[in-house]
Amino acid sequence: MFEKELLWLDKFVQWRIMNHFDSEKTMDSEKKKTPPPLPQPAPNAPYPELIEKYNFSPEEQLVLILAICPHIQPNFLDDTIRKHLPDIGEFPQMGGIRGKNFRGFLPTGETVLYLVGGSNANKKAQARRFFHEEHSFARHRILWLEEVSHGEPRMSGRVIVNPDIVDLLVEGKTIRPRFSMDFPAEYITTELEDTDLILDKNTRLQLTELQNWVKHREALMNDWNLKRWVKPGYRALFHGPPGTGKTLAAMMLGKTTQRDVFRIDLSMVVSKYIGETEKNLSQLFERAQSKDWILFFDEADALFGKRTSVRDAHDKYANQEVSYLLQKIESHDGLVILASNFKSNIDEAFIRRFQAVIYFPPPTPSERFTLWKKTLPVKKGFKIPSDEELQAIARKHEITGAGIVNVVQYCALDSVAAGSKEITARQIMAGIAREYQKEGKVF
Repeated sequence: MFEKELLWLDKFVQWRIMNHFDSEKTMDSEKKKTPPPLPQPAPNAPYPELIEKYNFSPEEQLVLILAICPHIQPNFLDDTIRKHLPDIGEFPQMGGIRGKNFRGFLPTGETVLYLVGGSNANKKAQARRFFHEEHSFARHRILWLEEVSHGEPRMSGRVIVNPDIVDLLVEGKTIRPRFSMDFPAEYITTELEDTDLILDKNTRLQLTELQNWVKHREALMNDWNLKRWVKPGYRALFHGPPGTGKTLAAMMLGKTTQRDVFRIDLSMVVSKYIGETEKNLSQLFERAQSKDWILFFDEADALFGKRTSVRDAHDKYANQEVSYLLQKIESHDGLVILASNFKSNIDEAFIRRFQAVIYFPPPTPSERFTLWKKTLPVKKGFKIPSDEELQAIARKHEITGAGIVNVVQYCALDSVAAGSKEITARQIMAGIAREYQKEGKVF
């Protein structure tokens, strides 16, 4: 992969350098006028599909190959420049910088201007457009120029390729991002099935609306021509007591619609330093742009809480963070879910902008009975309480789905330690008592 493209890039660099020095001894006038022809890319591969999708010109393909080159062959550009400029130490026209960890040649905007335009001012001006916001590179987050220090030329910034594009072109597929300081979001999934999610009828109906949006948003926006009126993304608030299925519902949405779900770690997003929270959120939403991911902000009160009256500078910047969040969420093109134990904790400015506000009530006695039946082991050789006993427990003791899972785990551990394959009603009652004690409730 990319062998032909890199060989072509080597010839193109040679052609540009020889044109620069007007070396008629090694190049006749015809070769000087015509750059080496771009090779036909290998079929059925991510690179030609990307080229065809965005209809990139040869010059745009040059920029993309140049930018991806250090990720494929780290020493390629250094070797190429050294080979064609053996007697020259510094050649500032080529641009380029060295990284902090990577010591090889990293192309900059100046490198692109030189290779595309040479000494032709008009061609250089056209090459600058590759880094304008309205260009396909920027609109589809394919590549862009790194921000430079104040006062330095913009084109001296290095050319950065979207990590997902790097994965696609180098590995052949997009790799799910790792949880890190740069991407403070954890991929979450579940082995449970949709039938294992026991919910109130109205809650289930509203979740179906979210599924429909995820599955049919392209038709909604394009076929029904609603993109002129409707914002590109979808915003939902899940609220209700802890343990009622908010996180599981988000994971199940991802599973049923075949979308990745990422739970945002707010402790890594919120910063006490002015401007850092906005920076962290900006990186997160930029990475998620056009990915069809579901972003899940658990315990969102910490970040999306009510704005306060301004008494000092801290209040002022805290309110700015909330306003910034509102702006980023509204402009995001995917599904964003906020989860809170109390709807009243969320700022009203957010509430008005949610397309769906879904309440997750505590389970009813009949729902609790179903949860007990689904959670307790039903394998051959295992013994559990009778339906009558479980119905009595479900009627008498109010406990959430998460609480039921905790009780079953406690009972199973107790039985395993005793060498038994039976869970008794007495064990379940003891487990419920433990859960009540944790929550400060009277058993």
